[in-house]
Amino acid sequence: MAEDDHEAARTRDAERLRELEARLDARSTQNQASRGEEHFSQANIAWRMVTELVAGLGLGFGIGYGLDYLTGLQPVFMVVFVLLGLVAGIRTMMRTASEIGRTPGAPGDDKGE
Repeated sequence: MAEDDHEAARTRDAERLRELEARLDARSTQNQASRGEEHFSQANIAWRMVTELVAGLGLGFGIGYGLDYLTGLQPVFMVVFVLLGLVAGIRTMMRTASEIGRTPGAPGDDKGE
């Protein structure tokens, strides 16, 4: 009788071990999927930076063209505001690049900008 109890306990332990292995396998596949998402996250950040630069240039061009059209001074405001848009786009890109190394909620993240 003691042997039957011992055998039943071993069977239960073997079943629990198989369940644990199945859960660990499921969790490891989830971790592998999240690693693949990190790669796409890097691409998203790169596209965000490109978009910010182009938006700065486009906005500067639009403002400059509008002011040139209103004042009649054809290339002056467009050149000035395209350069200002470029500077603003680069500044925004640099801010985005500095966000990459930070962890969310880390102390000292906000520098008052």
